[in-house]
Amino acid sequence: MENCLSFKAIMKGVWLLFLFVFNYGVFANVAVAVSTNVSSRPAFINIGGVFSFDSTIGKVAKIALDAAVKDVNSDSSVLKGTKLLLTMQDSNCSGFTGIVEVLKFMETDTVAIIGPQSSVLAHLISHVANELQVPLISFSATDPTLSSLQFPFFVRATQNDLYQMNAVAEIVSHYGWRDVIAIYYDDDYGRNGIAALGEGLARNRCRISYKVGIPPLQLVSHDDITNILVKVMSQESRIIVLHANRGSGLMVFSVAKYLGMMDAGFVWIATDWLSSVLDSSSSHPSFTMDMQGVIVLRQHTADSRRKRDFFSRWNKLSGGSFGLSSYGLYAYDSVWLIAHALDAYFEQGGTISFSNDSRLTNAKDGKLHLEAMSIFDGGKLLLENILRTQFIGLTGPIHFISDRSLIHPAYDVINVFETGLRRIGYWSNYSGLSVIPPETLYMRPPNRTNENQKLYTVIWPGDTVQKPRGWVFPNGAKQLLIGVPNRVSFREFVTHVKGTDIMKGFCIDVFTAAVSLLPYAVPYKFIPFGDGHRNPSYSELVKSITTNKFDAVVGDIAIFTNRTKAVDFTQPFTESGLVVVVPFKKLSSSGWSFLRPFTFEMWSVTCVFFLFVGAVVWILEHKQNSEFRGPPRKQLITILW
Repeated sequence: MENCLSFKAIMKGVWLLFLFVFNYGVFANVAVAVSTNVSSRPAFINIGGVFSFDSTIGKVAKIALDAAVKDVNSDSSVLKGTKLLLTMQDSNCSGFTGIVEVLKFMETDTVAIIGPQSSVLAHLISHVANELQVPLISFSATDPTLSSLQFPFFVRATQNDLYQMNAVAEIVSHYGWRDVIAIYYDDDYGRNGIAALGEGLARNRCRISYKVGIPPLQLVSHDDITNILVKVMSQESRIIVLHANRGSGLMVFSVAKYLGMMDAGFVWIATDWLSSVLDSSSSHPSFTMDMQGVIVLRQHTADSRRKRDFFSRWNKLSGGSFGLSSYGLYAYDSVWLIAHALDAYFEQGGTISFSNDSRLTNAKDGKLHLEAMSIFDGGKLLLENILRTQFIGLTGPIHFISDRSLIHPAYDVINVFETGLRRIGYWSNYSGLSVIPPETLYMRPPNRTNENQKLYTVIWPGDTVQKPRGWVFPNGAKQLLIGVPNRVSFREFVTHVKGTDIMKGFCIDVFTAAVSLLPYAVPYKFIPFGDGHRNPSYSELVKSITTNKFDAVVGDIAIFTNRTKAVDFTQPFTESGLVVVVPFKKLSSSGWSFLRPFTFEMWSVTCVFFLFVGAVVWILEHKQNSEFRGPPRKQLITILW
């Protein structure tokens, strides 16, 4: 989740400045000690915090950090008498200001810095932290590219967007959609997050069919957002993933409501920037009317008594002016993370000492005062203790795994509706989508079968519980040209309705039924092949595919060996051979049903043949057999017998 803006031109200039200062040997490996080692347990330790005080996250974080420092200092079991002195600097949503404020910390013997808030600033400041060996603990920079290899002194004390995008991808796959549209804030946070989304979708056999960036708020207007959404409406997909910040994201929803893009048929999935905005609101905000049916992700924090107690304290701490988001909880835990790491650092004999580079001391030309900045001698040891620290915080277990991610990444899946928010399930990297809390699933073997991927019913845009199809036939999209034989005989299979573009028949019905089952749009157009006076050549029809006259053909086409060498056939849905088609009439059955074949005509023919056979027998026998002689009456009886 990001809320700060970036001034690219300014940051590029600052970046070049630091490349010049650091890469040309300002900080050398040979250092001269400037201060003597302080006792292993000093009375006070300086830590810093840099973020935007007026942002959605910054307002919550400022109060949470103050509360955490007071709680740490009041607990003598943690630092055993040593107090934390937290100095917070306002980056004012500016990359340049943020760098200046961080450099001020380097003049005051600061051992760790909490922040920065934005991923853009984290990329820049991490280079400074690397050189001065001061751990940088961020509770809100979620950019997946902030890797430990490039930035060894950067520690992410929150969830990585890599996992959030995996959650989005699995939600898309769960509902059977395949194409999504990505709208993102055009900075490091937005671009790298959407890149991670593309990878997650690919693993689930889905894809981003269209993506568009939102310019920084200083440069974007209501008309710009309208133009972006008009282009989105012209696309085939109706699944929209919005990865932005408060200012740009709320503007997108407002314009989408105006354009009718919050009606039935659309699906909106917002990343955790929106849950942070909603959770930080003191009451149900009116702008949720613009986002009915949206699915939102929120960083999952385990339920505990400490967490419930802190929520109870929050109204008093904030004066009831705004709510507590998950980023506030992570900010609170960041202070305790530093406190536990410092305690372990002192237990290992660590001391608080700083050194200046000799050449930096001599670099006094100008007014930059670079000689005032110092290197923390114990930075590497403190960093190791931070990464090894394990404790139970307000957010749950704080424990870093091998890639420096927090253990058990998980998200709440939220549905926005008219009266507020409703949790419809969870996503965890351990077991995927579930309606059971992740903490319960951690005690079971992992199970990611399709049967176990579940969410509660969603109220979609348009106030419907019926799952949207997720696509429409795009305006101006290229149609598939489907060749159809214009037959004269066997018109039951396929026939062209004269005077129209309509094709009918059994083969056409099978094709349209199959297309309707696809989870994406397939625009097509039937084109008759033949003059309608005689049956066309099916071999020529099939050959038309290879010459790009048609994209496919539909009809009663036999599969021959020579044809299979040129085109692919579907599975046969009719069998060739001789068949007899007769009308069928269902009759009631009874005990005398066996007499039904014996009609009056059949009885008459049977009697005639009976008498005929008898007459033939009499002709052949009466001259030689005395039984066939005598009075006519006797001979007739003998014939019948």
